[in-house]
Parts: sequence; C-alpha cells; structure tokens
Amino acid sequence: MVAWYNLRQLATTGLKTLMSTIFGNYADRREVQAALNDEGSFNYSDKNELWVDYISDLGDGFNSTYTMAHLMARENLKCNGEPIKRGDLLIMGGDQVYPTPEKKEYKNRLQGPYNAAYPWDDNTRLPHLFALPGNHDWYDGLNNFLKLFCQGRALGNWHTQQKRSYFALKLPHRYWIWGIDVQLSSDIDKPQLDYFDTIGNEMQAGDKVILCTAEPAWIYNSINRGDLSYDRLDFFEGKYIRKRGFHHVATLTGDLHHYSHYVEIKKEDKEYKGKKHLITAGGGGAFMHPTHFLKKLITVNESSFLKSEVTETTSSFQLVKEYPSISASRKLAIWNLAFPVMNWGLPLTLGIFHLITSWFLQSTTKYRGVNSSFMENLNELEVSLQNIVPVLEVIQKTLSHNPSVVVLNLSLVAGLVWFTDTCFGKQKWNLLAGVPHALIHFINLYFLVWLFSRINLSHWKLELESGWQVMLFTGEMILIGGFLSGMIFGLYLIVSALIFESHPTEAYSSLRWTGYKNFLRIHISKEGATIYSIGVKKVVKNWKDTGTEKQPKFQGDEIKYELIETPFTLK
Repeated sequence: MVAWYNLRQLATTGLKTLMSTIFGNYADRREVQAALNDEGSFNYSDKNELWVDYISDLGDGFNSTYTMAHLMARENLKCNGEPIKRGDLLIMGGDQVYPTPEKKEYKNRLQGPYNAAYPWDDNTRLPHLFALPGNHDWYDGLNNFLKLFCQGRALGNWHTQQKRSYFALKLPHRYWIWGIDVQLSSDIDKPQLDYFDTIGNEMQAGDKVILCTAEPAWIYNSINRGDLSYDRLDFFEGKYIRKRGFHHVATLTGDLHHYSHYVEIKKEDKEYKGKKHLITAGGGGAFMHPTHFLKKLITVNESSFLKSEVTETTSSFQLVKEYPSISASRKLAIWNLAFPVMNWGLPLTLGIFHLITSWFLQSTTKYRGVNSSFMENLNELEVSLQNIVPVLEVIQKTLSHNPSVVVLNLSLVAGLVWFTDTCFGKQKWNLLAGVPHALIHFINLYFLVWLFSRINLSHWKLELESGWQVMLFTGEMILIGGFLSGMIFGLYLIVSALIFESHPTEAYSSLRWTGYKNFLRIHISKEGATIYSIGVKKVVKNWKDTGTEKQPKFQGDEIKYELIETPFTLK
C-alpha cells in the first residue's frame, strides 16, 4: 500500500497535483481526443441479458488489488445461493492507479495484478473494458491513461474499446450507461457535451440512464456547500438527461474508498420512491475511507432546462447502507494510536526538525550578559506549574536573540494550522483545532529540550559539549522526540475523525487499511437492472506466485465475500 506520509511521496504527489491543475487548464486532453476520434456509442442491446461489473479506486497495494481482480475474474459467484456471472463488461470508475500515474506505477500496481488474475485468452471476445479517469489518473495530463485504455489494448483478458476518456454504452431493454470525464473537478468540455448531445439523438424518451462519474458530488455538496462539483454534475444531468425525457435511474462513483447507497425519497413523507439511486463503490484496492461522517439525509437542488426556462426542484436522498458500518468505521480511527510505527517517516522528520531547532537554540549562548547556554539555563530550573514563569522567561530571552528559531517555530505552527481540514465535518471549529494542535507540538519541543538537559547534564553528569552528550541528545531528540510528535499527530487525527468528523482522508490513509473492499455486479434483463454489491471484509494476504515470470499465477486462501445489502432493481 502507498505510504502517504512518506515525505518524498507527499512532495511528489503534491507537485504532480499542482502541475496538473495549472497546465490542465491550458492543455485539456479531452479536446484533443475529440479532434482525433469520431466515436459514437457502443452497442450491446442485441443481447437478451447482460452482466456488467463496476469497480473503482484500485491499483494500490497488491493484496487488495489482486484479491478484487481475482474475485471479479471468476466465471460465477454465489450470492444467496444463486450464481451471478462474471461481467460481460467491466467498468473502472476512476483512480486506476496510486499515487501518481507513471507508466511504472500502472504496470506494477494495476497491469501486473489484473494480467495475472485473468490471463489473456485468444478464444474470447468478451469481457470488454471501459475506464473513467479519476484525479490520480489526471496527474500526468492523462498521458498514460490514454495509452493504456484508449488504444485498443487489453488488461489481462479484459479488452479495452474506447478511444476517448468518456463513453456511452447501449444496453438491452433500453438501459444506457454513460461515463463522463470531470477532469480534476473542472467544467465538462464542449466536445464531450457535443458527444453526449449526439448520443441523446440516438435515444428515445423513457430510456434509462446509469451515469458513471469520478466523484460523489452529492456527498461533497452535503458536507461543504462551497463545493462546486455538484453544480457541474447537476448542469449535465439537467440538460442532457432530464431535459431529453430520459430516466436517470442511478449514478455510480468512487473517489471515496467505501460503499454508500442513497435512495431518493418523497419530501413530504420520507417514503422510498424508488426513482434514483446514488451509489459510491470505491473499494477496488485503495485504503479505506470512513463512513461515519456521511449524512443520513441529503438534499440537493436539481435543475430542469425546459424551453428557455431553468427551474430548480429539491430532491432528498436517504442513506440506506454503508460499508464498513458506522461503528466499525469509528473503531478503526483508534488505530492512529500506532501512527508513529505505521508512518515512521513523518515522526522521524519531525524529530530531525526538533533537533535542528534545538541546535539553533543552543547556538545562542549569551543574553543580557549572562554566560550560559540555553540547555544549562533550563537544567537549573525545576519545571512545574508553579515554576512555569521562569521557564518561559528563559525561552523568551533565548528567542529574542535567535530569529532563526522564531522562523522555524512559526513555520511549524503555520504548517500544522494549514494542514487543518476546513472542508469536512464541523468546519467552523476545525480551524480552531489546528491552533492547539500546533501549540502542543510547540510545548512538546521545549519540554523535551528541558527533559533531555536534566537527564544528560544532571542525572548522567555529562559535559555539555562532550561527544557522548551530543550523540545522546541527538538520538533522544530524533527517536523519542519524533515518536512523541508522531503520537501527538495520531491523537490529533483521532480527535478530528471522531469528534470533529474531519480529516477522513488523512486519518485513514495513515492506516493503509486493506479491508472492506467492494465492487458492483449489475444484471441487465427484462425485469430491470439488478445491482449486487459484493463486499470483502478481509482481503487475502498470503498470495504465493506459483507460475512463471512470463505467466505469473498466484494462489492463496479462499476469498471470503458477502453481499453488502439485499440486491435491488432499478426500474
């Protein structure tokens, strides 16, 4: 699994994000695709029935990614005693690779597991593969995504078909699947709108549309009203689906790495209307996102484009199922007590930062005519609540002669306050939580300098400038100081996740939890489109390669899967 708190990883991902956001506005690959490819819909309507698999947010750790690929590759799965067939089509709903879309990452984290899970077979024409890019696929401007998914290649025995990063699939019994590319939460480009406008001309009023997009805009809108992703989605739905008289029966997405299912209800009596479903199924292989911050009831404004008028109606959606459960989601946050061990790179960096700060503090050995170092001054003081003023005076006097330390301290405070999540949870309190978080790190630093000064100079009787004292202090500050800073960071994430319901990504990416994976299996028949949500609470971790280098084959324990909820039909 990707080590998200590795500083090199954070810097690389941050730089990719910044560059793709800046240059993506000037070189939109979606417009280039449209100019080079005159592509229409893909027709599968000649079949009496069709099976479709949907998976999103994969290509992270091997155990989780391969477990889900191996499960989908089986010819049949048994659910409630009935067999449900492998999908004739596979739709990947976004973020096919982590952390960034380099060729080597696609090859290692996605192609390797999928090629081994369902090897190429010259005698089969199906299943076909369609993919939508998520934000991580866009970090290189969609360069490697287009090469892998839009040039007629295969992923194992799943055969790619599309030429663009969006698509329309005509299914049996007047069902359609539309996949749209929202490119890093930007507006949908004009060529893409023209494409779906043309697709709409092939359809009839009353046709049923299952929309696939790369982010759960309704959840982001319910948590942060300043988020504009739902406005863009609503514009597309209103003008290209509702205005044409098509039935928008469901939206499928990933981006949040859990399962959640919202259904539309009547506003007046809160009864299930059975009209529209909003499903997040981001359990393809990446770390798990929590579910306890999800709103039980979501209200959204839906625009209708009728003639020259644009009208808005309010629709309400009830949360009917989440995976993991809310109680399991909250319990997993406690694992951040082990943050220093699971994410040792960040505590180590904080320990080195504290060491450098201490070095700068110690370099100022005189103030107001007193010939004594900072550590020697602290060593002479007993730290207690009654004796806190003299300690603060020593710190203040030293800082007044050491602007470099002031800059380091302010940088630490600013960085921790900036890190505070102001998008999720109780937003008006979130920023306030960042200040005490930074203050505790600040107190921890100066307490440790005092503690190690007392231990080394008074208890161990070491000379201040002796090699042993310097080496001991260095080890103490990096190892113990870093560990305690990591504990503070982990406790902050626990408090944020459980009390303020913020930092869902930061608090759970630290765990790199492989469990609670999921995918959807959809059966299109004359009865309707029935959705089976398949969950895997614990992925297999003892895979052994029993094949060859050219044809790897992995064997491990039996995969234990379950139905997340009772199958339901879109009518």
